[in-house]
Order: sequence, then C-alpha cells, then structure tokens
Amino acid sequence: MNNEKMKIFMVDDDAMFVKSLEIDFRKHADLDIETFASGELCLEKLSNKPDVIILDYMLNGIDKNAMNGIEVLDKIKASNPDIPVVILSQQDNIDVAINCMHSKAFDYVMKSETAFEQLQKIITSVYFNQKIQEEMNCSLETM
Repeated sequence: MNNEKMKIFMVDDDAMFVKSLEIDFRKHADLDIETFASGELCLEKLSNKPDVIILDYMLNGIDKNAMNGIEVLDKIKASNPDIPVVILSQQDNIDVAINCMHSKAFDYVMKSETAFEQLQKIITSVYFNQKIQEEMNCSLETM
C-alpha cells in the first residue's frame, strides 16, 4: 500500500446502489475505487491488488447463474487470504452473517441508511491496521 491511495473493489449487481456508495466514498476520501457488476469480473482483476473488497452477498440480479457472494469470497480467500472482504447484504438474518464469517469475511454490513458510515469505519480500520503492519515490517527489516 505504501503512500499510494487505498484501492477498494466494490462488487454489486445493483448499479444504482454501488454508484451511490462510490459517490459517497469519493466525497469523503481519496480512494482508488473499482466497481464490478459480478464476482467473476472482480476475480479477473484480483491482480490489481485491492486493499479491501466490498462484496454483495447476492449477485444474481443480472445473471441468474452468477456466483453468489460466498462463492466469490471463497475464491478470493483461496487466491489471497490477506485481502479483507466485507460482505454487504440486504439479508437481515444472523445465519447469513455467521456463514459469511465462517467463510472468513472481515465483516458483515447490512444494506441500510447507515451502511456507508459502517463501511467507512471498517475501511479506516483496515487502513490503520495496514499502516501499522507496514511500520512493523520496516522496523523488523532494520534490525
């Protein structure tokens, strides 16, 4: 990450919702944001090394055969287990949230009027954790 902008991937088949989130993020922070309408498209771009992925739980609004969020999460974690993935969902169901956490999601956020604020706090936390990790790595290298 170094001194570059934090890179965020947003994956959601609801174009209006993801555009709204993107606008909110761009108003409040200097982030490099890439949006994807499907998990498959996101997976193709993992080589761009996102710092955080915000991933919708249900991704079959456009293509009924598209992978769902858990399938995409599993593939992301198999490729790079260190990328924090936040699952975003309309599902107000504790079993869904638990399933996401069992699949190694970093966090679970309900789509609501407070989703942006929750995501903003999570991304800030990830940013500071990554900065601390970088500083620790630099300190170890100089020993």
